Amino acid sequence: MAKRKSARSQGGLHRSCGTMAAHMMLLERFPAFRARQMRLEGATERRRATGEDLKKARVVTIKTVVNVVYNTAEQNISAAQINSQISAMNKDFRATNPDKTKTPAAWKGLVTDSRVRFELVRVTRTKTSKASFSHDDGVKKAATGGIAPFQPGSHLNLWVCNLGGGLLGYAQFPGGPASTDGVVITYKGFGTTGTAQAPFNKGRTATHEVGHYLNLRHIWGDTPDCSGSDMVADTPNAAGPNYGKPVFPHVTCNNGPNGDMFVNYMDYTDDAAMFMFTTQQVLRMRTALETVRSGLI
Repeated sequence: MAKRKSARSQGGLHRSCGTMAAHMMLLERFPAFRARQMRLEGATERRRATGEDLKKARVVTIKTVVNVVYNTAEQNISAAQINSQISAMNKDFRATNPDKTKTPAAWKGLVTDSRVRFELVRVTRTKTSKASFSHDDGVKKAATGGIAPFQPGSHLNLWVCNLGGGLLGYAQFPGGPASTDGVVITYKGFGTTGTAQAPFNKGRTATHEVGHYLNLRHIWGDTPDCSGSDMVADTPNAAGPNYGKPVFPHVTCNNGPNGDMFVNYMDYTDDAAMFMFTTQQVLRMRTALETVRSGLI
């Protein structure tokens, strides 16, 4: 989660991701998770050294489950809204999103198709007495008002619920406990219709969080200075998250002339301002998919 304060956007929402807070909690509770993450980094580094042509990677389909956990009728989102989210993710992960043309010229050559698609295979609906949830995984357990994931070893589970504190979503990195594996998104930032509120109504919160689920970090490395790293060579180092719709270039950390890659899905900009994954980000995701998360494919 970002350490510097963000400005509120219209609709009362601002880009706020709870992934790193949840991640640190799990690392403390499950030592095996830390070991699996380290092995995955090693596998990623070895694959990077091969110079593989990612354009030749096979297209894989991830079976996806959407778990709607609602306290009010409004939160019980429609099938159309769910389908709009799957459609948005498919465009973003295959780099067929029309707005990728807005990518600054300096980075157009880095826009990369992950060759990953998502197929909705199951929707669950759970009425809860809880008014809201946080990043503590309560929505993933019946005992705390939610529902357990459906076959998380072979399915991507997305939970849609009311997240408190302005939180848009959070995800679990590869290698964590199966009982909490998946992605959680607020019902106000899920899909492109229905309850989805601008400026987070293009489905990019799920794209961002599924990026984490497939082992991507925030592009500024989750430090409030220039010392962090997302462990990706083709995303410029950045001082912190970007919000809203920045104007190119936004230079920090001596990363001129092009500055921060704020159009990347792993920044904190508005949905309408993020358009791309890079080649090295795709390599990280493909490595996770073909090792720790191989059950998905």
